[in-house]
Parts: sequence; structure tokens; C-alpha cells
Amino acid sequence: MQTTPRSKTLSTHLATQLMSRIRDHSYPPGSKLPTEAHIMASFGVSRTVVREALSHLQAHSLVDTRQGAGTFVRVPPDTTPFACEPEQVASLNETIALLELRIALETEAAVLAALRRTPDNLRHLEQAHKQFARAIANDQDAVEADYAFHVGIAKATQNAHFSGFLVQLGERVIPRSRAVKKQPIDLPQKDYLQRVHAEHESLLHAIRDKNSEGARTAVRAHLSNSIDRLKMRRSAER
Repeated sequence: MQTTPRSKTLSTHLATQLMSRIRDHSYPPGSKLPTEAHIMASFGVSRTVVREALSHLQAHSLVDTRQGAGTFVRVPPDTTPFACEPEQVASLNETIALLELRIALETEAAVLAALRRTPDNLRHLEQAHKQFARAIANDQDAVEADYAFHVGIAKATQNAHFSGFLVQLGERVIPRSRAVKKQPIDLPQKDYLQRVHAEHESLLHAIRDKNSEGARTAVRAHLSNSIDRLKMRRSAER
């Protein structure tokens, strides 16, 4: 079938929207794109337009199509330096070191998030915060919600490098993700998670109110508290 000018315009517009989602890590590196049918329904376009848009992404080396599996976002080579081996995160010393790095990055991210966040960013943060509360109520460790909250702040900076850092590390950036899972969580764990949830709430309020200095203070206090708690554990294990 010959491509019409209108189809070409639609496919270019769709490709631009998909590229934007890839670059802001709504579709993170390595993730599978929605199916053709889902994209058709979401954007109100034909299958021809979707396929032309995906071809455009392939031409720009943003995605790979695997026969019978789907289309996947390519992992850029320049994200490799952010990789962190599991055995590194497995020690308390390395976890503390990673938190020190996160303080430097996430303090600035929180400031930018407070200044630049969109209503959609704020909705995602609020959803992650509620998901955290539900996990506590269900006696779960809330690692997934904790990670989603911090990635949400990074995305709210409108600078893909911040979210790229956290996406590359994955959930293991959350210190307790390395611990042996206890389901349901015990009372001391629940008390700990409630403190973390309260720290998140202070940060969320600052970002919601566009209070950049409040966001800076809240995230630094939150991550510094995490370091202090880990140092206490390290002392207890000696």
C-alpha cells in the first residue's frame, strides 16, 4: 500500500511522541513497547501509521524488534557506567556509599522537581505514595512503591539523566531490597516503613507546593536518615 501524505504526517507525529516517552524513561531502556493494537487504540491511528512510526524509531536506533516477541527499547551504551553489580550493593558499606551518591544527585533532583513538576508528575508521585501506604497496611515491604516514588521525582525534573540513573540501578537502589524477604513484615519493620512513609510525605508536600528549598531539606533528611539507620545496623553486626 502506498503511503499517503496524511499517513506520513501522522506517523511522524506518533514517532515523535514515542521518542519523547523513551527519552523521559516512561518506556525505560530494555522495556517492551505496548503492542501495535494498544498503540493504535491509545493514539487513534491505523496499523500502517504505527508500523511506520516504529520503523522510524528503528532507523534512529531507539528500538529493536524481535520476531514473535515484540518491540523493545534499546539500552544505550552510555548507560553502562551507571551499572552496579549485585555483590556491590550486597554489603552495607557499598549501600551507604551509594546513598551518599544519591544524596548528591537526588537533592538537586528534588529541587528541580519542585520547580518543574507537571500535574501528571504529581499524580504519579501521589499514586506511589498511596501504594506505599497500602503495602504497609498489607504487611509488605513496599520496595516497589519506594522505588517508584524516587523515580517519579527524577522524572519530574524533566531531565532524563536523573531518571536514567535510577532506572539503570533498578529496585536494588532501595537499601532494604537486598534484605531477606519476610512476608508478612514484622512490627519493627512496619514501624520503620511508617517513618520512611512520613519522610516521603514531607518531600511530596514540598514538591506539590513548589517549595524547592523544602524539597531540598526533605530529601537530604530522608536519605541521611537512611544512612544513619544503616550505620547503626553495621555497628550492631560488628
